[in-house]
Amino acid sequence: MTLGSGCAMSPPENVDNACAIFDQRGGLFNNWQRYAKNTEKEFGVPVPILMATIYQESRFQPRARPPRTKLLGFIPWRRPSNAFGYPQALNSTWDWYQEATGKSFARRSKFKDAVHFVGWYHDQSHRRNGIAKTDAYNLYLAYYAGHGGYARGTYRNNRGMLNSAARVASMAQTYDSQLRGCGRR
Repeated sequence: MTLGSGCAMSPPENVDNACAIFDQRGGLFNNWQRYAKNTEKEFGVPVPILMATIYQESRFQPRARPPRTKLLGFIPWRRPSNAFGYPQALNSTWDWYQEATGKSFARRSKFKDAVHFVGWYHDQSHRRNGIAKTDAYNLYLAYYAGHGGYARGTYRNNRGMLNSAARVASMAQTYDSQLRGCGRR
C-alpha cells in the first residue's frame, strides 16, 4: 500500500451521499472532489452528473466488471462485454479516449482517470448528438447506447436502458442537493 492509496481499491462506504464520498476520498494525494471539479471545469458537465454516471455504472467499484454468464445454468462462463472499472468503459471506447486525449497511461480503475473519461464522453455526446451538458437523462442514454445508438434511438424500446437513465437523472438531482448542503461546511 502506498501513501495516499489507503483503501482506494474499495468503494466509499456511503455511495448514496456525495458529501460522504468526497469526505472519505479527500486525501492530499487522492482528492476525488478536486478531480471531479477539474473535470467539470474542463468539459462543462456538472459534478453531480459525473458522479451519478459512475454510481450507475459501478457503484464506485474500481475493478467492476459485468457478471459472467452461466454455462448450463451454473458454470461461470464468459462476460457479456469487456467493460471495466469505475466507468465500465469498453476496451475500444477507452482506447479512443486515450488516443483523443493523449492520456495513454490513464486507467479505468483510477477515479481521477475515470471521472475525466466520463466528462470527456459526455462532452462528445454534446458535440455529436447535441445533448445539453446538464441533461443527465439523455447524456446517460448516449453513454449506455453509444453515440450512434443514441442517434438511431435504439433506447426507445429498451425499458432497462430507460429505467437506468431515469435512475441516473434522479441520482444526479440527489447528489446536487447534497453537494449544495455540504459545500457550506
